[in-house]
Amino acid sequence: MAAWFALANGFEPLAIVLGAATIHELGHYLILLLFGAKISGLRLSALGAVLETDSTRLSYGKELTAVLAGPGANLLCALGLTAFGSGRWTVFAGANFILCAFNLLPIRSLDGGRALYLVASWFAGPPAGEAAVRWTGAIFSLGLTAFLGYVMWRSGGSLWLFPAAAAACGAALSGITGRNV
Repeated sequence: MAAWFALANGFEPLAIVLGAATIHELGHYLILLLFGAKISGLRLSALGAVLETDSTRLSYGKELTAVLAGPGANLLCALGLTAFGSGRWTVFAGANFILCAFNLLPIRSLDGGRALYLVASWFAGPPAGEAAVRWTGAIFSLGLTAFLGYVMWRSGGSLWLFPAAAAACGAALSGITGRNV
């Protein structure tokens, strides 16, 4: 997918996106290390990367902090880079801001979905957390699928958005049916 993106858009945009993704994962990684969580691997999907860890040893508050550390790192980077003015720094700041906002969507496979699950579970128990992320995630996933489809149509077929649209559609169907699609 990265090669496809680079062919369609050039190497520089790919480097900017991968740089923002690296900052994001470093945010998660540093907080997980601080909390003493064991990190067993990194898994890539159409909607991004996932640090695999044994979070069962973490309290709801600590796990929520670790989940929000990735978007937080992107937000801090974006705010810091705006001080550098225009040009490439502005583009990199924008990429970090967009990655932060995207990851905060309440979709199960994104940080926002995990955060929603943790907060609802913390206050009302895991079944309430599951219901909250299932239905909220389905609604937001349908909206994201429609938005990405619209962007692909309006841009004359930016097919590099197709994997993300397909993943969002799968997340919506999983939320509606209650099964992994």
